[in-house]
Amino acid sequence: PMERVVDMFSAGEHRIYTSKNLGRVSLNPTAFKDGNFSLVIKDVRMNDRGLYFCNLHHLYCHLYETVRVQLNVTKSRRKEQRFWDGQKAVYVVLVGSTAVLPCINRRTVWTDWSNEEEDQQVVHWDRQPPGVRHDLADRLVDLYASGEQRSYGPRFLQTKMNISNQAFSKGDFSLTISDLQATDQGTYSCHLHHHYCGLHERREFRVKVEPPLIQATEMVKALPGQDKDSTKAESPEVITVILPDQKHNILLLLGYVLSSLLLLAFIILIIILVTRQRQAKEFYPKASMRSNRSYSSSDECEIEVREVCRQERRLDFKNNLLRESAHASTQPKLIDLDKEMQKFSK
Repeated sequence: PMERVVDMFSAGEHRIYTSKNLGRVSLNPTAFKDGNFSLVIKDVRMNDRGLYFCNLHHLYCHLYETVRVQLNVTKSRRKEQRFWDGQKAVYVVLVGSTAVLPCINRRTVWTDWSNEEEDQQVVHWDRQPPGVRHDLADRLVDLYASGEQRSYGPRFLQTKMNISNQAFSKGDFSLTISDLQATDQGTYSCHLHHHYCGLHERREFRVKVEPPLIQATEMVKALPGQDKDSTKAESPEVITVILPDQKHNILLLLGYVLSSLLLLAFIILIIILVTRQRQAKEFYPKASMRSNRSYSSSDECEIEVREVCRQERRLDFKNNLLRESAHASTQPKLIDLDKEMQKFSK
């Protein structure tokens, strides 16, 4: 398990957690001035070996840094050495000697504890006109946490651009531009600097100024019976024209187009139905005539078939004698009336 050895605060207070380290373990009293937070261990013992962590915490700036040092203890003076193993520093010291485990950080955030923190916090706005590089941008205004505000450029720019004096208390660093003109367009950048904590942020905004909506103006005409006063200028009458929303216009136009297409499709459908109906009327009489013809031809065929069948039935006999008798019976009998009358007279 990890063991806490010593704590040191910016006010100079020390806190040692185990009694065995009292008088043996210490830190530089001027650590928060010169940035030397090295741990000093006197009368090194064998049980002092291990991995040591130097943790730097800045609660105000939310900064956390850690330095690791490996301590090994030896009984041979020839084995004393210092080297870097690729991840941390390794110190091999002689038992009973004094070891100094390095932890040095001279950044301003750890060493500058002056009372001028408000001067370390500043926000400034820059303006980059179209076609100008960002490194040639014009400085507009600076605002410090103390409330001091500095404006740059011509006087009219200083009066139309400003930041709220409560920006740092509310966290709102917005730039207000009054009487916006076409010359005000460009790229605006907001820079937030906390020099004390070493924090920097930058945000960009592109401003494009377009002409106002079209407004129709009409001069007031004098009545025929009134005389014009040349000394007084005619007051123009301004008529405000409210244009409908472009999205609404697009939807309305789309509705017109769709309704026109539906009407055209309906007309085409009616034309197709009428033409098909006419074609059907022309087609059905021909079909009836063809059907009558087919019926008559079929009747004729049936009559012929019947006659043929009758003939076949008449000629279908078992032998020639029957056929001759049938022919004889079917042949008409000739009667001579004169001879018959003579017979009756006798």
